[in-house]
Amino acid sequence: MTSPLFSRVAIVGFGLIGSSIARCVAEYPGLAKDVVCIDRSQAVCDRVVELGIAAAASTDPALVATADLVVLATPIGAFADLGAIIGPHLTPGTILTDVGSVKQSVVRDIGPHVPDGVHFVPGHPLAGTEHSGPDAGFASLFKDRWCILTPVPGTNEAAVEKLAAFWRGCGSQIERMEPGHHDRVLAITSHLPHLIAYTIVGTATDLEEHLKSEVIRFSASGFRDFTRIAASDPVMWRDIFLNNREAVLEVIQRFTEDLTALQRAIRWGEGEKLEELFTRTRAIRRSIIDARQA
Repeated sequence: MTSPLFSRVAIVGFGLIGSSIARCVAEYPGLAKDVVCIDRSQAVCDRVVELGIAAAASTDPALVATADLVVLATPIGAFADLGAIIGPHLTPGTILTDVGSVKQSVVRDIGPHVPDGVHFVPGHPLAGTEHSGPDAGFASLFKDRWCILTPVPGTNEAAVEKLAAFWRGCGSQIERMEPGHHDRVLAITSHLPHLIAYTIVGTATDLEEHLKSEVIRFSASGFRDFTRIAASDPVMWRDIFLNNREAVLEVIQRFTEDLTALQRAIRWGEGEKLEELFTRTRAIRRSIIDARQA
C-alpha cells in the first residue's frame, strides 16, 4: 500500500475551506493519515469533535508541531500575529501553506516568522460558497477548480510539488503565479465582483421601506446572485480589500471609467455600442463554461 503524502495535516482556522480540506483527507485516499484542528474558538473545536472530521481539535497553536503540513485558513488580517504565534512550533521539513485570497500580504506577514528548514508555499484554492463554519465544508468543493501556488524564489521545489500533489488529490488543477501577479488577477476576477455585489445590495438596503420590501419580494435572478455573493464572510472580505488595496483601487478606477462610458451610451441612445459590449461579455461567459468554471 502506498504511503500517504503527509503524516498529519494541521489546519489553523476551521471554516468552509479548512473543514473541506479535512473532509478531502477523510474521503480521498493517499492525502494524509489524519487531520488536526487548531482554532481560537473553543466552540468551533467542540463542533469539529462532534462532526468527527479531525483526529484532535485544540485552541493551542503548539499542536502544529505534530504535523508535516500546516494550512493557515484564518482571515488574512490575522496572519501577522498568527505567524509569530505558530512560528516557534513549526518543525524542520514541515510544509507551511495558506488559502488566502491575497498573496503579497501573506508573504509579507508570514515569511519573516518561518524557521529555517520549514518550506513556506503560499496557496489559494479558487473555490468557496457564501457559507462558513465547520459545518459548511464538503469534500467536492475543490473538484475541477484551480488552486494557485505562489512560491517565492528559492523555495524548495520538491516541497512545492508535494503540495501541488496534495491539491491535485483534492480534485484541483494547479497553476503557479508570482504573488503580485496573482493579486492583480484576483482583483478583477474575484475582489471587484464582490465589491460590486456588496454595493448593490447595500443600495437596496437604503431604499425606502416599501420599495425595499418589493425588491426582496420580486428579486430576479440577477439580484439574487448578488445577494449570494454579498452574504460572504464580512471579516474575510474586509481583510481582502485592505490587504490588496492597490490592485483593487486600480481596477475600481478602470471599472468606474467603463461604467461612465456605459452611462453615456444609455443617455444618448447609442444602441450599437450597448449591443457590441453585451456581445463581447456574452463570449466571456461562454469561455468560462467551456473551461468548466461555471
